[in-house]
Amino acid sequence: ESRTLVRKTSFVKTPKIRETSHILEGGLKMPSSLSPSSTTLLSLVGLMMVSSTNMLMCNAFSTHPSNGLTKSSSAAITIPSFAAESLPRTKTTELFMNKKKAARTKPKGFAGALRDLQMSTFKYAGTVKPGKQSPQKIVLPEDVLKVPDYAEDGRPKTKSQMLPWIIECKTPGEIKKMRAAGKLARQVLDLAGKAVKPGVTTDEIDNIVHEATVAAGAYPSPLNYHGFPKSCCTSVNEVICHGIPDDRKLEEGDVINLDITVYLDGYHGDCSEMFVAGEPDEKAKKLIQTTYDCWVKALDFVKPGNDYKDIGAIIEDHVVEN
Repeated sequence: ESRTLVRKTSFVKTPKIRETSHILEGGLKMPSSLSPSSTTLLSLVGLMMVSSTNMLMCNAFSTHPSNGLTKSSSAAITIPSFAAESLPRTKTTELFMNKKKAARTKPKGFAGALRDLQMSTFKYAGTVKPGKQSPQKIVLPEDVLKVPDYAEDGRPKTKSQMLPWIIECKTPGEIKKMRAAGKLARQVLDLAGKAVKPGVTTDEIDNIVHEATVAAGAYPSPLNYHGFPKSCCTSVNEVICHGIPDDRKLEEGDVINLDITVYLDGYHGDCSEMFVAGEPDEKAKKLIQTTYDCWVKALDFVKPGNDYKDIGAIIEDHVVEN
């Protein structure tokens, strides 16, 4: 009933705020300089849980029953209860350049001239252009429960021994850890979303994600994965996905996707969501509402006996109709 209501009353402002449980004593509060004032668009809330050796994807429902335009409020980040006892005391993670890679330098001579020419003539899809990136962070192994095998050199080493069409059945213990990783990812995403507002840089959001993840005993999965320099992905406006956080400030009406993945005790929890800095225009509202409705239709189809391959057709049909 709540999903049907969303489709009929799309983008109706509601005072109801999603709340986060408090398991970790004290929690991790958002910096006061980034007080919540953004409008959150609850769209595309998918949860992908991935083991360190094999991939298993499943969707989880948003915890917010109304999923319309809502106003954010501050919340504490929590850690899954199963890991609370073994969580080491963490300290504030310092900024480091990745010790395994030399710092990038601007090319000189002909190579530099060629690069400048490419940058000046590159045809961007819109107005968003790359900004300046802050130094890449590293996570000390003693600060988290476990680090992925690519954390040091950027190269994943563990590969599945199963054929792609064979689905591994997880044990109850593995599923418990998957749920914990997915829950933490959702909580970090909520915290990051509350920082979205005009004037905030995506690098500031990345700092929030990094500190919250490490404080919970987890490793931010994107960091150094095949050399990716940040702890989350921030894709603004026409940037399709995997945008790199930088010093560009969000502007009024910017639409941003926050893609959060955490590695907790050997499992990755992955989820993303669309947010708007300030108030969206009508085109942005329609785009995000249509996308959200696609997600709901896909979830409604997820039942025993239905073919996974049909989900794409359901989404495409709704997109074409709208």
